Amino acid sequence: MKIKFAGAAKTVTGSKHIIQLWDNKQVMLDCGMYQGMGKETHALNSEDFADPESISAILLSHAHIDHSGLLPKFVKDGFKGAIFCTEATHALCEIMLRDSAYIQEADVRYSNKRNSREGKEAYEPLYTHEDAIQALEQFIIIEENEVVPIIDGVKARFIPNGHILGSAAIFLEIDEISEQHTLLYTADIGRYNATLMKDPERPPQADYIICESTYGDRLHDHTIDAEQELLNTALHTLKEKRGKLIIPAFSLGRTQELVFALNKLDLHGLLPEVRIFVDSPLAIDATDIMRRYSNLLNREVERFKSGTRSDPFGFKKLIYVKEKHHSQRINTLDTPCIIISASGMADAGRVKHHIYHSIEEAKNTILFVGYAEPNSLAGRLQNGDKKVTIYGDERKVKAEIQYIKSLSAHADYKEMIQYLSGNDSGKVKRLFLVHGEEKVSEKFKEHLKDNGYHNVVIPDKNRTFST
Repeated sequence: MKIKFAGAAKTVTGSKHIIQLWDNKQVMLDCGMYQGMGKETHALNSEDFADPESISAILLSHAHIDHSGLLPKFVKDGFKGAIFCTEATHALCEIMLRDSAYIQEADVRYSNKRNSREGKEAYEPLYTHEDAIQALEQFIIIEENEVVPIIDGVKARFIPNGHILGSAAIFLEIDEISEQHTLLYTADIGRYNATLMKDPERPPQADYIICESTYGDRLHDHTIDAEQELLNTALHTLKEKRGKLIIPAFSLGRTQELVFALNKLDLHGLLPEVRIFVDSPLAIDATDIMRRYSNLLNREVERFKSGTRSDPFGFKKLIYVKEKHHSQRINTLDTPCIIISASGMADAGRVKHHIYHSIEEAKNTILFVGYAEPNSLAGRLQNGDKKVTIYGDERKVKAEIQYIKSLSAHADYKEMIQYLSGNDSGKVKRLFLVHGEEKVSEKFKEHLKDNGYHNVVIPDKNRTFST
């Protein structure tokens, strides 16, 4: 057996890992897009990382675009195999991949107008809406914790890992001629006692582990602390400064966590009388799917639904904004409000407009609630840049920049070690760290060694390892 790390190696996005058997058959774990990598992003996503005809099947851990976003391109390039995932992941990919295709096409239309004026060559989108639809037709839904034959010699089990709706670690049983292997791909590990999701389920013993390391160098605060920080920031911005609170948030997962937290705060009479806008068509669709699969959410959500407010994601002050002209009107408001809008890295989507129009006023606050690539707009603002370029214009950063770390959907290093604790570290032949910046992965490697994992590897991109 060989393992090739075709993405998310010493970076946090672009997850794709290829398992090759003795007979050269290959399966791939995730097929993710790079995000927030600055000018390199398009080139990275355009790379040919594998021959589509050589991959027999793809196993998809969850719907986030950095894990699923290149599926339509891979299908466009010739992949004809099955894409295995959970039912909720399939439902979310139906909206996520269509939206991603729309973004590819819209970005190309904009770029080609500029290129035409400058006499430059026209671009083509990474993939189109039709490619996304074709990819979705190749999905096969499997039940959580069901052991399923993937190809000859490979069985897979999808084990809920608490990251987002439908997300799962993937446990492989690999039967080669002379020996058997087990491999655990943790994908993105969720948190314990999270706002919405159930705790991650403990995976079985594995010979080889591919583990994420996003927050391998830090510890999160408790979720209840995050809700208090959210309230404090809201009151400071809305009542003391009389400004706008703008929260860049990914449409899937983080937006619903924020809405639920604000719903609880409002139920207890803690929020001022202001409007709260969720300005993202994709977030609206994702929220509808969260409602449909609410049985997958934790007990707190179930208890909330049985109380005076039956909808965790809806209350009087909350306004979902779908139409573009309604979104544009929010920027003209001169009254305090909360705006939750995509994307979380602030490099695209409607939130970029809101930041553009509000960043030069000190009364406003931009609140980040999740990981951002350092080169993204969100990363630069979190890093303390005093000037940023948005839509080609230089903008002075006068708005207050805040960051709540404890709302992350990724486990911290202690939670990841807790997740792995069902494995006897002495029986793990090799543990690979992916989905993390190199310095962070190195720190997590030290923590793992302290817990008995002595054969820990941080692979370079496109490096192949033989077992």
